[in-house]
Amino acid sequence: MRKFFVFAVCGWLLYGCGGNDADLRQFMAETGKDRAETLEPLPSIKPADAFIYDPADLPDPFRPRNLRPTRVGGGGLQPDLSRPKEPLEAYALDGLRMVGTLNKGKERYALIRTPDNTLYRVRKGDHIGQNFGVVTGITETETQIKETIQDSAGDWAEANASLALQE
Repeated sequence: MRKFFVFAVCGWLLYGCGGNDADLRQFMAETGKDRAETLEPLPSIKPADAFIYDPADLPDPFRPRNLRPTRVGGGGLQPDLSRPKEPLEAYALDGLRMVGTLNKGKERYALIRTPDNTLYRVRKGDHIGQNFGVVTGITETETQIKETIQDSAGDWAEANASLALQE
């Protein structure tokens, strides 16, 4: 009896799937009737320029070369690597926060907080940050710093940075 019931239900479902689909066929015929697709022509292909390697004019690609330019005289801008480090040179600038200023006589100090919540008082000329930074100016809202940074070629360059007052 159970098998008969299963066969009856399956037959009934199959009968429901069939039927009159004339409206569907009419819709499909009318939808594509007035539409004519036009294709754009393909762009013309430009042939690639041929390169002929002449070993007499060009360097050997399999021989290592020194790409660094030769330096005449050396010298130039360099930080003083022999001076003792100050405490704030152990921290990157993005980890330091300026939290206030102090005025003592004619001199202005900036209050700098480190990531471990230690508070330091710095003035113009103090060293700060890991890129040989020197405090060049202190205002009510920021501390200006001049850093000496080494690029990938080994040359030293100066860059300006600042610590803004954190509320």
